[in-house]
Amino acid sequence: MCGIVGYVGEKQVLPIIIEGIKRLEYRGYDSSGFSVINDKKELLIHKNQGKIVELERSIPEDKNFVATIGIAHTRWATHGKATTTNAHPHFGQNEIISLVHNGIIENYQQLREKLEKENHIFQSDTDTEVLAHLIEKFYLETGNFHKAVREALCLVEGTYGIAVMCKDEPEKLIAAKRGSPLIVGIGENENFIASDVAALVVHTKNVIYLQEDETIEITKNNFTIKTLSNTEREREIRKIDWDISAVDKGDFDYYMLKEIFEQPTSISNAFRGRIIESSNTARLGGIRISPEELMKIKQIFIIACGTSWHAGIVGEYLIEDLAKIPVEVEYASEFRYRNSVIPPNSLVIVISQSGETADTLAALREAKSKGAKVMGITNVVGSSIARETDFGSYTHAGLEIGVASTKAFTSQVIVLFLFAFYLGRMRNISPENGAKFIKELYQIPKRVQAILDINDEIKEIAKKYKDVENCLYLGRDYNFPVALEGALKLKEISYIHAEGYPAAEMKHGPIALIDENMPVIFIAPKDFVYTKIINSIEEVKARKGRVIVITNNGKDGIEKLADDIIYIPQTIPQLMPILSVIPLQLFAFHIAVLRGCDVDQPRNLAKSVTVE
Repeated sequence: MCGIVGYVGEKQVLPIIIEGIKRLEYRGYDSSGFSVINDKKELLIHKNQGKIVELERSIPEDKNFVATIGIAHTRWATHGKATTTNAHPHFGQNEIISLVHNGIIENYQQLREKLEKENHIFQSDTDTEVLAHLIEKFYLETGNFHKAVREALCLVEGTYGIAVMCKDEPEKLIAAKRGSPLIVGIGENENFIASDVAALVVHTKNVIYLQEDETIEITKNNFTIKTLSNTEREREIRKIDWDISAVDKGDFDYYMLKEIFEQPTSISNAFRGRIIESSNTARLGGIRISPEELMKIKQIFIIACGTSWHAGIVGEYLIEDLAKIPVEVEYASEFRYRNSVIPPNSLVIVISQSGETADTLAALREAKSKGAKVMGITNVVGSSIARETDFGSYTHAGLEIGVASTKAFTSQVIVLFLFAFYLGRMRNISPENGAKFIKELYQIPKRVQAILDINDEIKEIAKKYKDVENCLYLGRDYNFPVALEGALKLKEISYIHAEGYPAAEMKHGPIALIDENMPVIFIAPKDFVYTKIINSIEEVKARKGRVIVITNNGKDGIEKLADDIIYIPQTIPQLMPILSVIPLQLFAFHIAVLRGCDVDQPRNLAKSVTVE
């Protein structure tokens, strides 16, 4: 959940690593810092509480930061408050070793106590400083930098992505990974380390994805990968296919708004090349399982967190509707710790935008340990989920930097639709109905654009509700998970308390909250439960509630019940979540901006949750 950048080469390092952590600030932003070995062979650290702009302002002019090697970090606090002392990097006891770390060292307290008995003195409350001391201890005993890192990590329980420098070896970086992403960028007379490709793509598109329990020694021209047990490994250099424009805001003031407006393209990318019109079906190239095996599937489990969990609920409705296979959707954090039963002939689907979500990865491993086939849906090529699942599908959404997911959700729903459609065509959907599904799918990007075109109207509605403290989102059938997602977006970025419910559940509790101050957002497309939604709207109006309606129908009196109404285009129920979520994303965005909130970096949140 934090950001790491490292560089060794021939250029001045400070502009490179500062720029790098700025591109990763969405991964953690309560403190930041950097460390360099300067041209006088001094190992220096500078860090500061707050955002990276505060770090830049505080850089002392009288210190010599002229260097061609360095590491930097932007932090999302896990151990210790967000203070300058607790910010990374951390020194070892004798200030020979400097280290930045993502993840959690679970046994840090026991390690710290042992080191304190050896007269180590700690400056911070962090688990990371303990690791810096431990590596330095082994370095002083062995005189071998790489070996010292490996020996220290053999004693560590927990997760880490680390980058380490040693004052005595000023042309070398060591990095290591377990459960927290780390990528090596390969350049000409320079090499990089980062926890996300966003920091690398401006410098190189040639990368190596470190795997679990691997370490890498990096100089400006070479690298050596070893396991913790000192076995050397070869690793393929891969190409990043993201363009540099993906890490810039372009004409937008916020990444979130840019990503909302990218959805016509990201949705098209999610289904491009995956439709076979000659047989009116779908294909997903990563689904490396035979049709015969797919036909044997009797039950599907979908496991995810947050926004991906909401997409998973849409997936449940899609698969049960189109393929007639029962589906259970579970929070990854719950699945991993309870003794879940996975019957024979089951398929487990794990969903994660980053492919590195800690709880989802742990649930994946638990499912595999029970003999289940596991399919992954992720956005990031080479991510842990992409590597560890039996097969899967990429969403091709492009880089998403805004902490609150938008295009990730719609792209995940598209992939789930394609998979459900593929299963359905194998089982019970006729070619004629298949052609209708395909026709509707092709129209979705254009219809999303039509909603984006009324952005100004949605902004005007948002102005009326920017000062509310609570909000209720209600939907039924395919639009119940959209209500959950809409509520999540509002609470994430505007800090307004919001809840999503199935509309029929309103009278089983939430109706007690409704008064003239409580806005209720109804997702009410013209479908088979439309009249039921109308009944719920009447119940809210009878209690003086304020009603906002998202609908594709306005000719039967619903406009007279609504205080505000947002019209969206028509489509089939199975694809309606793609359309109905767009105005909710825009509504949350505009309210957050109007309230003066930091939309792209909401408080206490980080983009990729790589700790438990």
